[in-house]
Amino acid sequence: MADPRLAVDNEEVAAVFASFNIDDSTITYSATEDGGSAQVGLAVRLSAADTVELVGDGEAVLGKLMKVEDDGICTVQVGGFMELPGGSGATLTLGTAIVGDLGAASAEGYIRSAASATAAELIVCRGIITNAGTTTAVMVYL
Repeated sequence: MADPRLAVDNEEVAAVFASFNIDDSTITYSATEDGGSAQVGLAVRLSAADTVELVGDGEAVLGKLMKVEDDGICTVQVGGFMELPGGSGATLTLGTAIVGDLGAASAEGYIRSAASATAAELIVCRGIITNAGTTTAVMVYL
């Protein structure tokens, strides 16, 4: 058995999961995709009562989309350590709180460091970046 101390892996430590409805616009169900949607693994936000959509630029991040069911219900990791993708050209500073960002071709569901000079972002930011070494898999703690 390999020594677990030879690598640091905090993903899903202290994980908290919750169920929500998908908006069926930015998040859609697909039986052929792993996890039930091409959007699994992206950052989401609340869009209406008990409903999530992909997070946009500067918006509050609720968590990570984990699974989408054919009835329109999804599982979101809302707490603990998780990997989220950084946006295109995003500033990802270790130890800073996060907000939503855009990826390639203005795709939603990505993250970046909150801008300290932007009051609106400071109100909605949460969590902390704990490892930004891989921009497509930024480790955060929410």
